[in-house]
Amino acid sequence: VRERLRARAGSTVRRRPNHLERCLEQVEGGQMIAALYIDATGPYAGMAGVDAWDLERDARTFAGPGPVVAHPPCGPWGRYAWKSREDSATAIVAVRQVQRFGGVLEHPAESKLWAALNLPRPGIPRVVVGSAGDYTEETIEVRQVDFGHRAEKRTWLYIVGRTGQICLPPGQPSPPPPPPYRSGRQPRGVLETLSKRERRLTPPAFAEWLVALATTCRR
Repeated sequence: VRERLRARAGSTVRRRPNHLERCLEQVEGGQMIAALYIDATGPYAGMAGVDAWDLERDARTFAGPGPVVAHPPCGPWGRYAWKSREDSATAIVAVRQVQRFGGVLEHPAESKLWAALNLPRPGIPRVVVGSAGDYTEETIEVRQVDFGHRAEKRTWLYIVGRTGQICLPPGQPSPPPPPPYRSGRQPRGVLETLSKRERRLTPPAFAEWLVALATTCRR
C-alpha cells in the first residue's frame, strides 16, 4: 500500500501530493486491508495490500481478520430508497463487520442507516462498551470531489477503532451547476447528470486514502 500511495502521489494525483504523502505516514507495511462490497472493475481490484471482496465473493461472509473498508449498497438507505431493489440488510451486516474488525464504512451523507442503527453523527465521537471489548466510533463527512470525483458527492464515513490522525485533503470549490435538462427541468446537481457507473465507482485516490485510514484502526 505504501508503494502504491507514493506512486500515486508522484504521478496522476499531482494536485494533492502533500496530502497523500502525509497519509503514507499512517500506512503500516504488510498489513492486509479487506475491501468489502466493491465493484470488481473498480480501483480496489489488484491494489497492493488489499483483499478485495466483490459480488462473486459475497462480502457478507467475511469473517476477518480486519480491518476493513466497506462500501455496502446505499440504495435502500437513500432518498431514492423506494426505487431500490438492493437488500437493505447488507449495509447492516457491513456495520457489524466494521464494529467487529475495525475500519471504515462509506455511505452518502444523511444516509438513513445512521438513524436506524443509532450510529454517531459527524462530530459526535463516542466509546462503546461491549462484551468483546470497548471500541471508539465516530463519523466524519468528506466530499468526493476533493479526491477527483466529478460531482461534490458529500459522503459520511463511519470509523471504528481509529488510533491515528486523519489527514484530510485540502478543500476544493464545488463543481459548477450542470446545464438544465432539455425538458427544462433543473437537476439537483452534477451527480444526476453522470452515468450510473460514474456515480457509483470510487475515485482511485479516495480508495487509497480509505485504505490508509483503515490501517490506523484497531479492534
